[in-house]
Amino acid sequence: MQRYTAVALTHGKERGADQNSAQLLAASEGTFRIGLDERGRELTTGGLVEVINRWELEGSVKTVGLLIGGADGHTEGLRSECQTLWRLSSLTLQHELALLVLLEALYRAYTIKRGEPYHR
Repeated sequence: MQRYTAVALTHGKERGADQNSAQLLAASEGTFRIGLDERGRELTTGGLVEVINRWELEGSVKTVGLLIGGADGHTEGLRSECQTLWRLSSLTLQHELALLVLLEALYRAYTIKRGEPYHR
């Protein structure tokens, strides 16, 4: 991912929904927060490419915080602090698997944007 955009992964210790949400909110202060949540909007790969293109074109979004909850999910307080909610699947995914799916989707979107053959 580093060849396409700056990426930093921050992991926290599983402490329950309240503490996890507080930790995620603190770590994502000042970012455009996207909560990965079952209540969120599910994007297609093309839709994700469009979102990234729009952010880059408008320049209004500088840093994105993609927030994946722990075993208990996100609190309502965290969801309300997010600018938007996305879901990766209609299936419930364990948080480490959700991270892998998210990173692959982002990698695929950036290769499509660059016209690279990975997505085929």
